[in-house]
Amino acid sequence: MLQEVTATRYITPLREGGSLPGLVEADDFGTYVMKFTGAGQGRKTLVAEVVCGELARRLGLRVPRLVAIGLDPVLGLGEPDQQVQELLRSSGGTNLGMDFLSGALGFDPLAFPVTPEEAGRIVWFDALVGNVDRSWRNPNLLVRHGELWLIDHGATMIWHHNWPGAEASAARPYDASDHVLRPFAPDVAAAAEALAPLITDELLAEVTAQVPGAWLAGEPGFDSADALRLAYARPLRARAAAVHRRIQGLGGAQ
Repeated sequence: MLQEVTATRYITPLREGGSLPGLVEADDFGTYVMKFTGAGQGRKTLVAEVVCGELARRLGLRVPRLVAIGLDPVLGLGEPDQQVQELLRSSGGTNLGMDFLSGALGFDPLAFPVTPEEAGRIVWFDALVGNVDRSWRNPNLLVRHGELWLIDHGATMIWHHNWPGAEASAARPYDASDHVLRPFAPDVAAAAEALAPLITDELLAEVTAQVPGAWLAGEPGFDSADALRLAYARPLRARAAAVHRRIQGLGGAQ
């Protein structure tokens, strides 16, 4: 399970995207970007953030550390912004936090070169989890101290919005024609050779175990959080071996 901390101060909203994440301090003296269960996208977005973020980390990709942040809604009583007040009021309990990367800049493909090896690993990972949100318009990549960091995986694993068709999604292609790293000739074949063997039942069990049980409760068609964790793991396990052959739109980059 993710480390648990408690929010002690709401600093400011981060007005990027539609979910209105906020910058908060916690009782471990850390500063976190906090994503809320009460946001419009709902708790499935947070589940995707944890499953994909923790999986990426175990595959050797850089992802800000994730924590479970306990929120007392009274923290928002002094906020002048009514939208923020309502968001905090509707998000009592366990929310998601990711380390705030001080000094990080948004990735600019014209200013920051990426090797074919690193580009290939990121494209392969995005294909595995079905990430549709790594385009040049919205890269969801940060550069800090000359290193590339992956953020914002809420728009992944689209199959968890339609569980009856989830396992069939393993065979779906991945369109990388709009991927921000496409110009760097991503070596997805080398990435597949290195990373696909790491996607084991044991690894996926470890990753899905990080998801707080409160976010999995009450899912229609599942009688327990553990059954739902298995459902998250199965499409990823089935997809890993051959997903590199289903990546489209890279042209000669492969």
